[in-house]
Amino acid sequence: MGKKYIIITSLLACLLLYFVEQVLLTNYLVKTLAKILLFTLIPWIYIKFFKQGKVNKAVNSKKIDKQHLKLGIIFGVISFLIILAAYYLLKGQIDLDGILGEMQNKSKITAGNFILVGAYVTLGNSFLEEFFFRGFIFLNLYEEKDSKIAYIYSSVLFGLYHMAIFKNWFNPWLIALALIGLVSIGFIFDWLDTKSQNFINSWLVHIFADSAIILIGLRMFGIL
Repeated sequence: MGKKYIIITSLLACLLLYFVEQVLLTNYLVKTLAKILLFTLIPWIYIKFFKQGKVNKAVNSKKIDKQHLKLGIIFGVISFLIILAAYYLLKGQIDLDGILGEMQNKSKITAGNFILVGAYVTLGNSFLEEFFFRGFIFLNLYEEKDSKIAYIYSSVLFGLYHMAIFKNWFNPWLIALALIGLVSIGFIFDWLDTKSQNFINSWLVHIFADSAIILIGLRMFGIL
């Protein structure tokens, strides 16, 4: 029952967030509140009723050591450089004005609030996503001794979940490329977290990756 709960509820959560983003066309604050509610309530119910209140290894701080943190930092720096390199190589094929317009008109993100939004995305949103996709989905499925499903499901869902964000940003082949990249990153995040049996490593990499994206955003808004 626990495995079915994880798969069904996480899939429904991502579908609902897609509906909020692409159908209701809500602003960033509403989307964020919806994500916080879903990504915390669903794991809480799992811990309360399936784990009898016992938190799994995803938040086990006893196994966080310098060696594991070093691994996360190394992969984080690599991801930071790859994202910046990809941006400079592909920016000629990306409708930056269209992305900026959508952020301003639909999400209500402006130059005035972008630094605050960027700080949240880099630290808060990255933590929330890693807690949900790695801490809740991957590590719990991994504990069920079904590593194949744990890797594939969490990584593919992580990639598809981001479709709600960049669906209108890129042309079809760039969307396919981004999706392949996100799924691949999901596998790497999963592998990193098996080393420490918590999601701290993948969170570190996520922070570096989002920092590169926010840096690009600062350039787009003319802040840098």
